Amino acid sequence: MRAHQIMTRSVISVTPDTSIVEAANIMLKRHVSGLTVVNDSGKLVGVVSEGDFIRRSEIGTGRQRGRWLRFILGSGKSASDFVHEHGRKVSEVMTASPVTITEDTALAEIVDLMEQNNIKRLPVVRGDQVVGIVSRANLLQAVAGLAREVPDPTADDDHIRGRIIDSMEKNDWCPFGLNVIVRDGIVHLSGVITEERARQAAIVAAENVEGVKKVHDHLCWVDTMSGVYLNSPEDDELAKAS
Repeated sequence: MRAHQIMTRSVISVTPDTSIVEAANIMLKRHVSGLTVVNDSGKLVGVVSEGDFIRRSEIGTGRQRGRWLRFILGSGKSASDFVHEHGRKVSEVMTASPVTITEDTALAEIVDLMEQNNIKRLPVVRGDQVVGIVSRANLLQAVAGLAREVPDPTADDDHIRGRIIDSMEKNDWCPFGLNVIVRDGIVHLSGVITEERARQAAIVAAENVEGVKKVHDHLCWVDTMSGVYLNSPEDDELAKAS
């Protein structure tokens, strides 16, 4: 998937001269956590977000740095902090020259950019004009939308079993002696694991196969040094109930 398939097209923008109070009110009224900042010609010049309003003099949350730290950081940093905490216009608190993407940017690249730059939204530009915005909420909607995709017509028990085995065998955490039984979309996993985290990985791998309705865990954990083994938590519960 690419940006144009998930982006929000109706982008709410302000100008560099918009007041801080007005920008904050727009975010509250429109239920958004960030705004693009454009100049008179519509060119993107910055982004302002709720994070830019955390350190503000009005609410007494300005940074309080000790004398030694102020000396190390220098007067320039103190001056920048003062502007950010006391500024009255969006241009004084916004992130200038923000990271942007195009309509054809792949979702994997979008996620990488968000993580690398520690940001929650990316403006989508065509040339220097904003045509959309992709936020974490858009990514969440894309994940949720997968549940509405057309079911796989080949997702019968035999195909499900084969796909589960294929998806696990390519990983180094694959259980030893893996056995998969599927009846009417209900999966039973058995085999031996030597790392407890492999249990959840195996269950998730099975759950991600189209047509799987439920996964039963019968994986046995074995300590390779002592030979001690433990049944799966599910099998232990069944044993207690019987």
